[in-house]
Amino acid sequence: MDFAIEIEHLTKVFKDFSLNHVSLKIPKGTVVGIIGENGAGKSTLIQSILGIVDSQYDKLTYFGKDFKQNEKNIKEDLAVIFDTTHYDLELTPRWIERILSHTFQNWNHELYQSYLQKFELPYDKKIKLFSRGMKMKLEFAIAFSHDAKILILDEATSGLDPIIRDEILNLIRAFTEDENHTVLISSHITSDLDKIADYIVYLYKGKCIFMQTYDEMNENYGIIHGTKDLLNTLSQDDIVAYIQEPYSISILVKNRQQIQSVFQDLEITRPTIEEIMLFYAKGVKEIC
Repeated sequence: MDFAIEIEHLTKVFKDFSLNHVSLKIPKGTVVGIIGENGAGKSTLIQSILGIVDSQYDKLTYFGKDFKQNEKNIKEDLAVIFDTTHYDLELTPRWIERILSHTFQNWNHELYQSYLQKFELPYDKKIKLFSRGMKMKLEFAIAFSHDAKILILDEATSGLDPIIRDEILNLIRAFTEDENHTVLISSHITSDLDKIADYIVYLYKGKCIFMQTYDEMNENYGIIHGTKDLLNTLSQDDIVAYIQEPYSISILVKNRQQIQSVFQDLEITRPTIEEIMLFYAKGVKEIC
């Protein structure tokens, strides 16, 4: 398997927070979603791999090339979108193109124009007069117009209405269809990741708890609602965590199909990404 990004033991220490020895391999041609509570380290991780935050690591490569030694060439292949535009609000899309056409060697005027038309964005209107949705559409038009190989998004869909979000999610999914383009997306809107992610990375208090394929998560995890007796009946190896509710216990299990084959009358539902994150963050891990 070819990897777009490889990270080994990435660490960043702040006064009140640490990103602790995060290691990830991002497969080429996939959409990888990063989830976690606010303050879990999602943005710090993204800023670290972009060189915005000075972090320590044993390895950081893009397509096998060391980031520090090849930073200029690597950034030519990156498109990055944050939750707000970073362009001067007095600029127009025309002036942004004039600047970026001299920044990126592979800038494509025709493609940029086609995205502006697709998104119904005026070429000569100042960005300060754009709605939030228009600003984010402009960011995506720019990202897709210079032949970037990797698209990195940090909460880029937050605050957008569902229709615009759906448009953007379709673009992200289409971006990776040729398997030569890769997307790394941090989002607290886990329902977006349910639609587009191939892999999920879960960060909790600065640590990488897991990286799993979406299909694995969809097939393996299950939620059972029952009593304390049921909790004690299940194998502890199959229990990820449980949450005590007023009149019952909710249990997140792995090996859902195997458990179902043993307890055929037991109702086991497939959890969403958000529910899985909730159990890992808030649930009890040890059975007494």
